[in-house]
Amino acid sequence: MKLGILTNIQEAYDELRYKTSWPTGTQLIKSALIVMVASVIISIIIFIMDQLVDNLMHFIYGLGR
Repeated sequence: MKLGILTNIQEAYDELRYKTSWPTGTQLIKSALIVMVASVIISIIIFIMDQLVDNLMHFIYGLGR
């Protein structure tokens, strides 16, 4: 049982070490910036939509008073 686990660990290490293509530092920074900018844009869009729906609901239910 222990030999099987050790074999699996060694195979996983070999896969990560020799067969995986890792991004360079520059590629990593560019990708992270793209994700952050996209997240900010999406959050702004969701915030605007939330405010519009909130104002619409206050308008609709405010007329009944």
